[in-house]
Amino acid sequence: MPNPFFLPFSLSRFGALFAAGTVALAACAPAETADRSTGVGYEVPVQPEIATGYQEKPGWTTSEFAVAAANPLATDAGYQVLVAGGTAVDAAIAVQMVLTLVEPQSSGIGGGAFLMNWDGSEIAAYDGREVAPAGADENLFIRADGSPYPFSEARASGLSVGVPGLLAMLEVAHAAHGRLPWADLFTPAITLAEQGFSLSPRLNLILEEDTDLRRDPIARALYYDEDLNPHPVGYNLRNPALAAVLRQVADEGVQAFYHGAIAEDIEARVQGHPERPGTLRASDLAAYPEQDFGRDAICTPWRDWTLCGFPPPSSGHLAVMQMLGILDHLEAAAGEGPGPDARAGAPGLEDGIPSAEWLHRYLEAAKLAFADRARFVGDGLFVDPPARSWESLLDPDYLASRAELVGSRSMGTARAGNPGALSTAFGLQPTQPEAGTSHISIVDADGNAVSMTTTIESGFGARIMSDGGTGLPGGFHLNNELTDFSLTPRDADGLPLANRVEAGKRPRSSMTPTLVFDRETGAFVATVGSPGGAAIIHYVAKALVGMLAWDLNAQEAINLPNFTNSNGPSTLEAGRFPDAVIEALRARGHEIREGDLTSGLQGIQVLPGGGFFGGADPRREGVVMGR
Repeated sequence: MPNPFFLPFSLSRFGALFAAGTVALAACAPAETADRSTGVGYEVPVQPEIATGYQEKPGWTTSEFAVAAANPLATDAGYQVLVAGGTAVDAAIAVQMVLTLVEPQSSGIGGGAFLMNWDGSEIAAYDGREVAPAGADENLFIRADGSPYPFSEARASGLSVGVPGLLAMLEVAHAAHGRLPWADLFTPAITLAEQGFSLSPRLNLILEEDTDLRRDPIARALYYDEDLNPHPVGYNLRNPALAAVLRQVADEGVQAFYHGAIAEDIEARVQGHPERPGTLRASDLAAYPEQDFGRDAICTPWRDWTLCGFPPPSSGHLAVMQMLGILDHLEAAAGEGPGPDARAGAPGLEDGIPSAEWLHRYLEAAKLAFADRARFVGDGLFVDPPARSWESLLDPDYLASRAELVGSRSMGTARAGNPGALSTAFGLQPTQPEAGTSHISIVDADGNAVSMTTTIESGFGARIMSDGGTGLPGGFHLNNELTDFSLTPRDADGLPLANRVEAGKRPRSSMTPTLVFDRETGAFVATVGSPGGAAIIHYVAKALVGMLAWDLNAQEAINLPNFTNSNGPSTLEAGRFPDAVIEALRARGHEIREGDLTSGLQGIQVLPGGGFFGGADPRREGVVMGR
């Protein structure tokens, strides 16, 4: 049988990847081909050294297919799957398995994901979000004295670990949309885990700065030397335990993960946390794959397009569309209307930077959207939406009424609106940190498209690793997804919070995987998404406005400076905005801070004449590949 993964090695496939001085090639051994037990060979690519920080990227044009992911090794794994005839879902699985190894701080098999697939006729949405164990209740994060744990303590603990959902969801998506054998899709990650990969500058820096990870014995032995310094950039990092776990899942399916030695080891690690053990049991893992993973995507018309995203427990699509809808009402009230091309003089973009007037409107719209998010949004299997429909939050008349609250000066802090009656009166959840996450965008040769955002929540999750009971060095990180619930179950007035902890419930998420279509023809237009905690909502909104309203290509839209507001002070990306813009916003009463806003946007758009254009965020290691 021909080996579907054996491709003649050529640096030409990396030509576009390393164009325009984007990255410098590290000195490394020639590519190797390893035969796996599945009979699949995988070609290890040349591994680039990519600096952390902001590094210009050119954008990539392809004619047949494209894959965008957060690390070049992961992107290449998806590329090789697509070359071998795989679908977008096939490629997404291969990409994710490699990300578990090379970007362990952001996502992996110990976490969860939202995946949306377009097959040319319909959207299938798959919910692989983690759930609270059966033993959890609304007081999970409440200490004996009645106060909540500080976030940092709740995060780095067994308490925060939810039942991982990624693998079970991917197996269901593969059964519906895959073409290559399941086991073959694990070959790249298994090979890299066994042979090792070159530790990147970004991973090295994150390992250095993390203050909790060294306490975990598996992580300490894997990532650090005897003096507890992280292994240096370029170190060949091997992970035999992860390779063994992935081989089991490849050969036996996801039941190998949710039952037996792997599940038992996860339980032992969570319940054996020395300070704050959790409630997760092997029985929670065994029950997870038995559920229905399908969800109905929410598709919302906006100007000339239809934007499709995930329903709750994701708050992303609802918040993005609330902000865009409010902005349209504000522009209409000002007699401006949507501009077809900001670069030709339409309002919003001045010298490549969002204007102070546009930012004022956007930041006020964001406050209104985040106020609604804090009160109304939770797991739709547990929480009734206002007026019996989440789309009540997107009703044009409701958004018009919200837009009327925006004046010429900052409103300070917004209050939640009243889109319709609720069966339960919910309180207002206080703001909590959100972090971590990765995004994958793919379009295959048949036009199938994937937008998948994947996470273990904080960097390195709960700071607990499992070796899957293998006894080998290394393993995978367990999520701290339960800290996406409110740490307190009720507000100051005693009202229950929509996003409080309940057994079997999914925590609210900011992940915003998005597919864009032409509103008139229904033709696929783009796939986009980002990591970044609650700021994901703003990063994706920025990219959508840039591509659709301001007529920028995907790379130009991703490159735009970042800006966020979660219904409080506004943060602008440090060093990216002129003083005049900042002072103009302050003159309107905005509290402006500057800081690092490290988005990780990945986007692919269809070109008018055919083919694709992909963009990857210059703030991270991601790249786009295709042919």
